Amino acid sequence: MKSAQLTAIGPAEKTVKCIDVSDPGKPGKGEVLVDIVACSINPADILMIEGNYASVPETPCALGIEGAGTVVAVGPEVSGLKAGDKVMSLARTNWVQQIRDKAEAFVRLPAEVELSQAAMLKVNVATAHLMLTRYVPLSKGDWVIQDAANSGVGVDLIRLAHADGLRTVNIVRRSELIEPLKQLGADVVVVDGPDLAQRVAKENGGAQIKLGIDAVGGSAIGRLTDCVGDGGTVVNYGLLSGKPCEINAFNFVFRDITVTGFWLAKLMRGMQFGEIQAMYAQLAQRLVDGTIHVDIEASYPLDKIADAMAHAKRESRGGKIQLRPNG
Repeated sequence: MKSAQLTAIGPAEKTVKCIDVSDPGKPGKGEVLVDIVACSINPADILMIEGNYASVPETPCALGIEGAGTVVAVGPEVSGLKAGDKVMSLARTNWVQQIRDKAEAFVRLPAEVELSQAAMLKVNVATAHLMLTRYVPLSKGDWVIQDAANSGVGVDLIRLAHADGLRTVNIVRRSELIEPLKQLGADVVVVDGPDLAQRVAKENGGAQIKLGIDAVGGSAIGRLTDCVGDGGTVVNYGLLSGKPCEINAFNFVFRDITVTGFWLAKLMRGMQFGEIQAMYAQLAQRLVDGTIHVDIEASYPLDKIADAMAHAKRESRGGKIQLRPNG
């Protein structure tokens, strides 16, 4: 059986290798055996591989935050899953042809879902969903602002917010991104700059913005925070700038703005399996009804893992890079 393995911390295209490993064998009590059909390569995978993530793995190790597939067999005392069911894996070792794990490591998916799309459900869609729902009570017509709006999470957030009647201000770095994001349902799209708060207020008629979502850090989160209304909340989930967050203390002291961090892996460790299962069942329906759809630029077999890693690291891609472990 083929599996992707991290041999050492370093450039992903050089340190991730396709190796042969033993088949996982028949599922035991409470276990499930799954053929992995599609896996996505996430920025977090690359960061971890190259030693730039919150945790640095010991090598050699298996890889892959996201994966979806089909149940091959179930062991004794497994209920709720059967051979032929489509599932999303909650494990972080998904770049492999088959996984044998406890039943609670898989979330059953609707039969009509596309597994290539389900392989992009675990991280970006859940991140967008949780940031929209966990921090500020929002009602239809309320405003949210985000930067990195053309990122994977940013696009999912636009789609989810639009479907739920929320209005979004979306910050980008290039003017050519404005129209494509508006076609996805973005209400306002603006190019970042020093006069951002004034331009945002003009575009949304001065409406209060209750929630800000930042993936950039540095000075960008400061400009975004200036756009958020008094008493609002800013959620930071990334540091794309590579710089610490720079926010004027005026926003904390006199405007009562709260800033908090978001890390999906940590949050999910505090969730019960039933809660996780219910969340992903809800999000999977967003795939089925077309609310969420992610373009795929290229798919690679595991024995072309170096090419896949190099492709995933390119800037200005037109879609996700995936692995297809079983062809």
